[in-house]
Amino acid sequence: MPTGDQPQRSRVASANDPGCDFPIQNLPYGVFSTAGSAPRCGVAIGDRILDLAAAEKAGLVAASGTFAAPQMNDFIALGRAAWASVRARLTEILAEGATVDLPLVPMAEATLHLPIRVTEYTDFYASKNHAFNVGVLFRGPENALPPQWTHMPIGYNGRASSVVVSGTPIRRPMAQVKGETGPVWSACRRLDLELELGAIVGVPSTMGERVSVPEAEEMIFGYVLLNDWSARDVQAWEYQPLGPFQSKALGTTISPWIVTQAALEPFRCTGAERANPLLPYLKEDRPGFYDLTIGWTMNGQRMGRTNYNVMYYSSAQQLAHHTETGCPMRVGDLLGSGTISGPSPDQTGALLEMTMGGKNPVTVKGEARTFIEDGDEIDLFAYAESTGYRIGFGPCSGRILPAKDRADA
Repeated sequence: MPTGDQPQRSRVASANDPGCDFPIQNLPYGVFSTAGSAPRCGVAIGDRILDLAAAEKAGLVAASGTFAAPQMNDFIALGRAAWASVRARLTEILAEGATVDLPLVPMAEATLHLPIRVTEYTDFYASKNHAFNVGVLFRGPENALPPQWTHMPIGYNGRASSVVVSGTPIRRPMAQVKGETGPVWSACRRLDLELELGAIVGVPSTMGERVSVPEAEEMIFGYVLLNDWSARDVQAWEYQPLGPFQSKALGTTISPWIVTQAALEPFRCTGAERANPLLPYLKEDRPGFYDLTIGWTMNGQRMGRTNYNVMYYSSAQQLAHHTETGCPMRVGDLLGSGTISGPSPDQTGALLEMTMGGKNPVTVKGEARTFIEDGDEIDLFAYAESTGYRIGFGPCSGRILPAKDRADA
């Protein structure tokens, strides 16, 4: 836990509550609208949103007019110097004792939107606990981890078009699955969540050029919570030989607030112990993880809880590996960490692991459950704690709607 001087206080009283997700040390960015207004950029402070478009128009902050946009991409594209300058200015005008008039909006009166235009989405597989547990279920313990797993981050290219903001309902998919005598058309019967952290790329790279892990660190703007909804029965039928496809295309939910790299910096820490040395291009100059409590609930009941520091590959290592062959990265690219799971069942980030593929049901609100049913709501949470304040991410929730059979449509 970071220690030192007493944390700075905000002029917004609710931001000084030690249990508040959005103290002045956080200042996460998002996009919001109010009744009769267009979406624009804002920053969360306590139970309020500072309207950044109005603040810029009033001359309180300077960001080249980017805050009037309905997504954060234009501001993010200004680069690290602008990120630091605006953060310093926001801290100044939101501090206790500051007297400038601020355009503050009650969060309860705002609608939150997708914070970025997602240009590309890649999801990784970076928890050794999760990879081993799932590998045992799909391939047996002797082949649980692929031979390359401890040498490089493994991932797949997902669908940016199905990334949605917290609160958006998710439709149970219809798909082809394995039946007793061959493929059948069915509603997904083994619908699951994946507890993840998503990194947002803020600096582009050039096609044909690689970036190092330290360079990748400088390219990351911030983080969101991420739920990579997964149709496990679809996945089991389709995943060989090319990996996940339709089983991961039904939806990916992210939180509306982007917690910046700067806000998490005091919580930087090491990750899981290495099984073998990594190749030089994946070398880190400093630890790339954060002491971040992370977990999930189902219909309001606490289910799994662990820490981000159990992960094997950092977001910077994943980003560096993504450019290994010269793949260009763009502002607004979203990189999912992969399911974050600790070593015990109550620390897992997916029902597939928690129930051992449905063999060991869990009790939710008095009912035995194995996978997600229609009407269920999954909520993710994450926070880092220090003396007198916490850096929270806010909500990342989704409710499951029944499937629609469109086979004959």
